[in-house]
Amino acid sequence: MAASVLIAGCGDLGGAVAARLIRQGCVVTGIRRSPGAMVEGAHLIQADVRSPAMLQQLAAIRPEILLYCVAADVRTDDSYKSCYVDGLCNVLTALRPGRTLRHVFFVSSTRVYGQQDVWLDEESSVLPADFGGHRLLQAERLLQAAEVSSTVLRLSGVYGPGRTRLSEMAKKPETWPSDNVWTNRIHRDDAADFIAFCIMRAMGGEALAPLYLVTDSLPAPRHEVLRWLASRLGVACDTVAPPVTGGRRFSNQRLLASGFRLHYPDYMAGYGAMLDCAD
Repeated sequence: MAASVLIAGCGDLGGAVAARLIRQGCVVTGIRRSPGAMVEGAHLIQADVRSPAMLQQLAAIRPEILLYCVAADVRTDDSYKSCYVDGLCNVLTALRPGRTLRHVFFVSSTRVYGQQDVWLDEESSVLPADFGGHRLLQAERLLQAAEVSSTVLRLSGVYGPGRTRLSEMAKKPETWPSDNVWTNRIHRDDAADFIAFCIMRAMGGEALAPLYLVTDSLPAPRHEVLRWLASRLGVACDTVAPPVTGGRRFSNQRLLASGFRLHYPDYMAGYGAMLDCAD
């Protein structure tokens, strides 16, 4: 029998994961707040994770895997709490009668780390510096207390198809931030590939770590990335880059040790592919 996967938050990233799982023979059901692009082969339910009443239908799906991959609609504490903490609780409660869940994956963020000027990995202390980090950590701990096997995936800055903010900024050096901090990123397709990789390992009964940092292999100062993009775009930039002050650098050694290989191991590979497609 094909594996059954429920994706709560079947938008850009969740939809990309769904497509990959379907190609590997999984039966995928996605939850989405509003109508959007269809994912071929997936069954989509229009529901809001913040509404327990709308989630009552989930028990009949009886999924073996849950991927919780929602995004807050606005950047406020109330929105983060309702989407990440309350929403996760609502979905787990709705699925409880079926008792079929084998593993839950929660897409979190490196925002849970508030430290500055340090290298960080999965063993580093978690010190949130803002409401977003606090709410994401609250949701992670809610999941850890649930009676189900789980893995937290802390993604760094996601870029890729349709995400052109940085390349648009690179075209206007006068708009670049005055500070120069360390930045970390993961291409959307690599993130989706790794999540699907982990789900298939869970379905095969293979061991998974309880936490992965999902980021590429080259943290870089923000101005370095902007200057590289400007050069590729043919934009002149003769200003001197300010010194690097602040930011964090994340290690992806646990991700690589899993056997997964990044298609875009650094910003040059990822943004280079995006710019080539745009030509």
